[in-house]
Parts: sequence; structure tokens; C-alpha cells
Amino acid sequence: MITWYRARFAAFFIMVILCFTIPAAAFYTSLQKQKNIKYQIALHIKNENTQLEENILKAISHTLYEESRDNGIDYRLVLALMKIESNFQHDAVSPMGARGLLQIKPSLAKFMAGDMGIAWKGNTTIDDPNNNIKIGVRFLSQLVESFSNINSALRAYNIGPVRIKELPREKMVSPGGFPGLVLDEYNKNTAVLPDP
Repeated sequence: MITWYRARFAAFFIMVILCFTIPAAAFYTSLQKQKNIKYQIALHIKNENTQLEENILKAISHTLYEESRDNGIDYRLVLALMKIESNFQHDAVSPMGARGLLQIKPSLAKFMAGDMGIAWKGNTTIDDPNNNIKIGVRFLSQLVESFSNINSALRAYNIGPVRIKELPREKMVSPGGFPGLVLDEYNKNTAVLPDP
């Protein structure tokens, strides 16, 4: 009778241990995968822009990965967009006034910053790479949701969601021009960077 009780207790104890060990192992594996992806992002950006300091690279890769994941956007698409928009120059300013890694216009950034809980301090807000990424990824995510077509979403990102609605349907969904450049870069990224 005592042996049977000990066997049941041992089985129960093993089950309890497994209930905690398996999720802990899965969580640890997930953390390691995220850490590896962030490292790969930093390395990718460093290969494109060797002038960035190590701490800035780490901050950019962390924010890019987290914001992409939280907004349901493949981080490799965001990297492609960065490449085409600014060539990974965090201080880039376009002739139209768009700023930073994801070339965000100040008027859009001011509007979105309030909704996102980012304190607006003028252009310096989007000159900060982390804010630039947060706003840009959120904007791209909203466009993908609104247009339900990546080509249209990328074109709207480039020319604005109001102007794209003035385009003929075939031009709106066409993969040519800006969307094609971003998607070509995205395809290169998917070949060399790990899945999210």
C-alpha cells in the first residue's frame, strides 16, 4: 500500500515538474530566437551603415523588432522600407521634409505621436530613431490594414493615403515604382534573415 502511494506521488511530482519545465524551456527558446533576430538586424544595418555606434544599432534593432512584432509587420519588410527610404541614415531629411530612418513627415508624426503617447517636441521627436521607427511601423501597419494590399499600402506610405485614392485602380495596386523597390529589397532580406 505504501509503495503504491509513493509511486503515485512520484508520478504526480514528475508531472508538476514537466508542467513548469516545458513552458520554461519554450519561453527560453523564444527569448533566444528574439535575441538572435535582434542581433541579425543590428548586423544587417551595420553592414549598410558602418557609421552608427554600437549602442544606437542595438536600440534600433530592439525597437524595430518589437514594434514590427507588436504591429503584425514582418521586420524584414521594415528593414527594406528603411533601405529604400533613407539608406539607413537616421539623420536623413528629404526635399519634402520627411525625416529619419523611415522618412516620416512632421505633420504625420505630430498627429500620430499624440495617439501613441509620444511627447511631441517638434522635429527632434522624429529625429530620434526609436520614435521614428515606432511611428513609421504603426503607420505602415495602419496602411496595410486599410488597403489590404501590400503594393497599395507601400504606395500610400510613399505618396500619402489621400493622394493614392486619386490614382487609377491599376496604378494603385501596381508593384512598379516605389512598392517594387521595397519588395525587391524585402525579397533579398527574406533570403538572408531569419523568419520572425
